Amino acid sequence: MEDLTLYQFALCPFCHKVRAGLELKGLAYRAVEVNPMTKKELPSLPSDAPRKVPVLVHGDRVVFDSTAILAYLDEAFPAASFTPTEPGARTRSIEIEDWTDTELIAALPTVIYGTWREAIKAAQVTARTSNFGLLHNLSVRAGGSLIMHQIAKRILKKHGKQDGHAWVASTMDRFEAWLGDQDYVTGTELSVGDVAVHGALTCVAEFPIFEEIMRRPRIATWYGRMSTRREAARAAHAS
Repeated sequence: MEDLTLYQFALCPFCHKVRAGLELKGLAYRAVEVNPMTKKELPSLPSDAPRKVPVLVHGDRVVFDSTAILAYLDEAFPAASFTPTEPGARTRSIEIEDWTDTELIAALPTVIYGTWREAIKAAQVTARTSNFGLLHNLSVRAGGSLIMHQIAKRILKKHGKQDGHAWVASTMDRFEAWLGDQDYVTGTELSVGDVAVHGALTCVAEFPIFEEIMRRPRIATWYGRMSTRREAARAAHAS
């Protein structure tokens, strides 16, 4: 099999969404951490591609945009498909993936950058995990929290929200309604909706909001099921 390379940024929920997809299919891949300032690590991109992560390279194929990447993985590696067989479930899974991209992923930065304490934590995680040079690393640790806090305020204003925690709580209310008592959001089959939400939530696992979300028993049980499946797929590939 040709090598898979994922160009990513550690605190990018769209990148975590792709990583969830790769790992749930049990695919080995190389992760390249991209400096978010210079982006010099990115490969040559198609003319219509934005210079942003995630980008997946598979042989001579270069795929950008997390939704397009997950669709490509299902096409290239159909085992452990993310596409439900029943048409209604398939439609719902696409709806949930789109909602994850436009609503959930928009809300999450407001609770990992929203207060000064949260923003400082996010700056520390970014500095620790990112591909920065020494000076960039020091500047992120020193001033990154200010920038991140301002970003959170701008996101709230753009979406007409006042409270990031209330916004995330409402997204989790909606997700719980979709999930109900099912194993996965469309019933008994894993779908791209599950992959997208699990990836987004994994992105904030180091932050207090994750513990808050995991106090919801239905979501915690689903998240544990997804994590177990992800670990089993990784282990099966490694054995």
